[in-house]
Amino acid sequence: MENFLKLPMTNITYTTVIIVLVVTTVLGMLLSLALAYIRRKEGYDRSFVVTLMLLPLIISIIIMLVSDNVARAFSLAGVFTLVRFRTTISDTKDITFVFSTVAIGLATGMGYIGYALIITAFIIALLLFIHFVKLDEIKDNHAKLKIVVPESLNYVGAFEPVLNNYCMYAKLKKVKTTDFGTTFELTYLINMKNGINQKLFIDDLRVINGNLNIILTQEYLERTVE
Repeated sequence: MENFLKLPMTNITYTTVIIVLVVTTVLGMLLSLALAYIRRKEGYDRSFVVTLMLLPLIISIIIMLVSDNVARAFSLAGVFTLVRFRTTISDTKDITFVFSTVAIGLATGMGYIGYALIITAFIIALLLFIHFVKLDEIKDNHAKLKIVVPESLNYVGAFEPVLNNYCMYAKLKKVKTTDFGTTFELTYLINMKNGINQKLFIDDLRVINGNLNIILTQEYLERTVE
């Protein structure tokens, strides 16, 4: 049992390589299945799920190939993981999954099979706990509101009556010109009242801004009216 939990990596054999590859693949698959289960309702990027399954495998291979130089192995693994961050991260929780694959790949590549099993089980259990107790769901009505208004409209105080009717808090944070100065984009930070009808809220704003673009962003929820 001890030999299985800690593989000798000084003199790597074919048996050792096969064990590492199989265990890493299984652990990566479990992590990707956990992501698919957690995101089953909202949907998920299938290519990202495949990446999660293959990333720890590739990292473990890198670690084994340069196992005689630990510093070089860690550097190569770190550079490799940066490839994912060159693309847009739609959900910051994806970063957690990426770093989890790095931890799994490092552990198995260095021969710590037992540690890799414990790490994977603990991470999956924690992610499932967060999912079931809904710690990652929106708990308030804070949002960012962007309103495009024509240049001819005096926006100072124009939207306050509507905002006071639907929001407990509203503050204008930024104003910028768009479309070569023909329109203004106003950015508000707001805290909406409980139980409001967001469509009616946006419709009342559209009456004032002449039916131009309005974007209401709450967490990852984005509503756009053109």
